[in-house]
Amino acid sequence: MTIDVILIALPNEAPHLQNYKNVFFTGIGKINAAMTTTKILHTQNVGRIINFGTAGGITVSSGYYECKNFIQHDMNCSPLGFQVGQTPFDSINNISFGEGLICASGDSFVTNGISLNADIVDMEAYAIAKVCKRNDIEFICFKYISDEADSNASDDWQTNVSKGEDFFLKTIESLNIKLIG
Repeated sequence: MTIDVILIALPNEAPHLQNYKNVFFTGIGKINAAMTTTKILHTQNVGRIINFGTAGGITVSSGYYECKNFIQHDMNCSPLGFQVGQTPFDSINNISFGEGLICASGDSFVTNGISLNADIVDMEAYAIAKVCKRNDIEFICFKYISDEADSNASDDWQTNVSKGEDFFLKTIESLNIKLIG
């Protein structure tokens, strides 16, 4: 029997989900997210992975959103002739799980917007999506906009970091995601 696995970067993004066996905290950043996702795929019988977390809004402001498309905003090999966001010589770059918002992930906290075509910025979703895509695992991603990726982003994120949890708890219920105690 497969299980639903929930991946969240930090415990303070979802304080009421910390004690469930199918909820894992990846830590901040693409490398931590990729390592945690890969480890889980090797140790659990995963049916689908659900990612939840905070994000900065680029084309959207406050609210809770599902993301379906994923790019990187900090990969830059443009001096070699590649597009910003493209990993050279890699067959998976822009990842899509259908029509919807674009989440740009990077290992830098965005405080001045980005120049890519994206709706939302975070630090983990692209890495999780890429591991899922390579392993044919269903991936669903929800982001709560905690800040507007501007000069106030740090203060806004600290104020709003846990405010999206109630929205995500409703999503867990509506998608019939089983939490394992």
